[in-house]
Amino acid sequence: MISKTPVLVTGGAGYIGSHAVLALKDAGWPVAVIDNLATGFRFAVPDDVPFYEGDIGDSALLARIFAEQGMGGGQGEGRGAIMHFAGSVVVPESVADPLKYYRNNTARTRDLLESAIAAGVPHMIFSSTAATYGIPEETPVAEDAPQRPINPYGMSKLMSEAMLADTAAAHDFSFCALRYFNVAGADPQGRTGQSTAGATHLIKVAVEAALGQRDGVDVFGTDYDTPDGTGVRDYIHVSDLAAAHVHALEALLAQPGRSLTMNCGYGRGFSVLEVLDAVDRVTNSRIERRMQPRRAGDPPALTADNARILEALPWRPQHDDLETIVAHALQWERKLSDIRSSG
Repeated sequence: MISKTPVLVTGGAGYIGSHAVLALKDAGWPVAVIDNLATGFRFAVPDDVPFYEGDIGDSALLARIFAEQGMGGGQGEGRGAIMHFAGSVVVPESVADPLKYYRNNTARTRDLLESAIAAGVPHMIFSSTAATYGIPEETPVAEDAPQRPINPYGMSKLMSEAMLADTAAAHDFSFCALRYFNVAGADPQGRTGQSTAGATHLIKVAVEAALGQRDGVDVFGTDYDTPDGTGVRDYIHVSDLAAAHVHALEALLAQPGRSLTMNCGYGRGFSVLEVLDAVDRVTNSRIERRMQPRRAGDPPALTADNARILEALPWRPQHDDLETIVAHALQWERKLSDIRSSG
């Protein structure tokens, strides 16, 4: 039986982080959150979860959190784990403002690691991305494929993966880097979801359009070598992704000293038009589609080879149905409109 060690979730007021908090809490783990609320929302964190507003680069604050939450300890006796979601995630913004991404994603991860090692916190689950692969030579893409990011966002995460590996080699520390594909959907119970205004995720954008919050959806590229000419992506339900983090934590605790790197996806993809058609079916409406030229750097298709995570963890998707993902996103979008209108 694995002892449920305290877990600090960085960026726990954000989209994926808030779902991880719920998954941990639902499973009985002691959990706390640090978030600077730059892009997160205080309402996304349950009232009974300890919340610290601040930056993960603040070493004094982190030392206090670790002490208050019973994390850290002596060599070989450290307690606690960090689930690290804090960072910036918009690819076009990373191209326009690369130094922001190297600060928020790379430098701040370095600061967080330094604080963890100083306190003796022995484990970290890291929010990585399929963007570290760049444009893969073949898809589905496996974890041992070349990592050649084509934007600062992907590079900032790849640099963080390298720091994790080097830190694990030098200290009593282990990590799991989870490389996400396209995250979508919302908590099935409607407790949290994607709340960022102006978000660029396709399903979020499409649901907003279906509810009249946008006047349509831009489809970038209609001449790819795919069945309908539009880009194909592997969409993973955010609650399945959160569950993968809990299983990864259990794996680190079960075998101290072992680190893992795994893709998080379903191993199959849907095209942009297939996603929009699914939204039309769920909402019984028709979204306006605006055909646009390709965007630089978009691969025709990007899906996960997920054999490793299925072998390494007892994780099995529970929400791997496109219309289910859309329905949960739609349910959250309606609730979010109520939250915003009520103040």
